[in-house]
Amino acid sequence: MDRRDFLIATTAAAGASLVSGATPISAANLASNEVRVALIGAGAQGQVLLDAAFQIPNIRFAAVCDIWTEYNQHRVARLMSDSGHPNHAYVDYKELLDKEKGKIDAVLIATPDFWHAEIAIACMKAGLEVYCEKEMSNNLADARRMVQTAKETGRLLQIGHQRRSNPRYLYCYEKLISEAKLLGRITVVNGQWNRAKRDFVTMPERYAIKPDVLEKYGFRSMQQFLNWRWYRGLGGGPIVDLGSHQIDVFNWFLNARPKGVTASGGTDYYSKATHEWYDTVMAVYDFATAAGTVRAFYQTLTTNGFGGYYEVFMGDQGALELSESAGRGSVYRDTANAPDWKSFVKDGLLVAPKEEPKAATAAVLDVRETAPPPSYGLPVEMKKKYHQPHLENFFGAVRGRNKLNCPAEIGYETAVTVLKVNEAVDAQKRLEFKPEDFEA
Repeated sequence: MDRRDFLIATTAAAGASLVSGATPISAANLASNEVRVALIGAGAQGQVLLDAAFQIPNIRFAAVCDIWTEYNQHRVARLMSDSGHPNHAYVDYKELLDKEKGKIDAVLIATPDFWHAEIAIACMKAGLEVYCEKEMSNNLADARRMVQTAKETGRLLQIGHQRRSNPRYLYCYEKLISEAKLLGRITVVNGQWNRAKRDFVTMPERYAIKPDVLEKYGFRSMQQFLNWRWYRGLGGGPIVDLGSHQIDVFNWFLNARPKGVTASGGTDYYSKATHEWYDTVMAVYDFATAAGTVRAFYQTLTTNGFGGYYEVFMGDQGALELSESAGRGSVYRDTANAPDWKSFVKDGLLVAPKEEPKAATAAVLDVRETAPPPSYGLPVEMKKKYHQPHLENFFGAVRGRNKLNCPAEIGYETAVTVLKVNEAVDAQKRLEFKPEDFEA
């Protein structure tokens, strides 16, 4: 797209209110259509985002910020340079915003959760568009401030629930559930993320961050810095770290907010002195949808990885099993209630099963002999890196071409839904959601 076409496209998008508050990238970059980006938080997740963003044309990283200079910061700055992105490196995000003023258009934030709000708000007030990893905050007060700042400044704030841009998830929601209503009335949802036991991350002493620097940025020790997700006040434990991705899909696919949640959990395996959050959590939500009540069960385990991670949506005519893992995604027809799905196969909505099971006969009286339901494949594959489509959606919105798939308001609704689980574990009783709880 040349400069003239880009100006026409962005003007049209603004006139159609495609992106509330979105503005084109700086005039100096209109000719090349280049977006200049800074990465704030260059740990494992920041490097995942960087790797995905490297696959997107016309994205140039100009700066990196991380307090761990001896490892994260130096490593990522060198990686950027080696990949054709000359950059400046910083320890403090405030210095980055000051020195890079007018030189960057957007930031990717992948710091520990408790820093998200402060950094995202400062960046939006500095006129930058923001992509912020989930959870948008480890507390709802700060999450509300993020939503309000996005509205006040007119800046974009995309929250990193990347399944919202995954082509297989979009296809299943838009084509199979919303349009074809393939599952019939959805009644139950199951989801899980089971992970094998992992020891605390450690690092040789020579790489340690100085104690005064750790304290300045909210950490009591290097161990806490490396394993912050397990500490209250810093992260939210596995239900937030892992579960929020899939619980977000519950809200999305059901097009509803939960009415209540009951949860059981505890630090049953690890030491409570180091693992302040629960290593095992099981939660049950009840949703009031337009078609009726839906109950959704979710579990996250950190001591055994059996079954991996997936979501299953079950209706009175079929079931959808879906996962971000590319090898997992099928639709199962309920042979007792669903109409024939040959038309869906003919129209390309589904991939036919390799072998259609034989119909049950009157001679089959024992329900244990019932054949498994036929499994249909999905015609859409995810061939990109997991976070790439969500970043593409963000940068498309920065250029004024599309809406965000997970703007601040959606991220806030998910934060409310997820953070309530830890409260329910503490309370040991069902907790209710009020409609106003989801309004920032």
